Amino acid sequence: MVKAIIDIDKETNKVLNVLKAEYGLKDKSQAINRMAKEFKRFVRVEPEIRPEYIEKLKKIQKQKRIRVDDFAKEFGLK
Repeated sequence: MVKAIIDIDKETNKVLNVLKAEYGLKDKSQAINRMAKEFKRFVRVEPEIRPEYIEKLKKIQKQKRIRVDDFAKEFGLK
C-alpha cells in the first residue's frame, strides 16, 4: 500500500464525502480508491507495445528454429 499526502480543493472534498456516504466507506482513502476503480474502465492502464517491437518479434518468429532435446546439456549446465 502506498501512502500519500495530497492537497484537494473544496469541491473535490465534497465529492469524496458524498462517495463516502453513498457507498458506506470509512475514509477518504477508500473513496479515492473507489473513484480510481470506476475511472479505470475509461482509461488504458496497461502500457502499449511499440510498433517497432512488434515488428522485431515478427522477424524473430520467422527465423529458423533449432531443436534442443536437453537444454542443460546443450548449454553446458550439466
